[in-house]
Amino acid sequence: MNMIKKIAIATLLVVASSTSMAQQVTDYSRTINLYNGNPVVSPYFTNAFGYAVFPNIGKGGVGIGGAHGKGQVYVDGKVVGFSSMTQLSIGLQLGGQSFSQVIFFEDERAYNDFTYGNFEFDAQ
Repeated sequence: MNMIKKIAIATLLVVASSTSMAQQVTDYSRTINLYNGNPVVSPYFTNAFGYAVFPNIGKGGVGIGGAHGKGQVYVDGKVVGFSSMTQLSIGLQLGGQSFSQVIFFEDERAYNDFTYGNFEFDAQ
């Protein structure tokens, strides 16, 4: 069990160091257009205060698993910040996957909770 803790801490340190690098605005229009083209999702782009787009989240594991993806935060269709998503899991698992994700902020309070780091959820 002690070895698992060491691996988890090492993984978190690698992720923490990689997120401290300077970030540039990247064109995520392909992902945004994909979601916005879905008639079920499209109204959220119109009605939300803002949203965060993660075009590629990679997830994988063999016993110990992890996931990570970088994203951008938008308000009024303009990039206002950057975000990252990280997950660490321990348990029976084998394999990997890649997916995209959009998180919509219903109002300014939800946006502030997300941008101030008061945001955590699990959507397996």
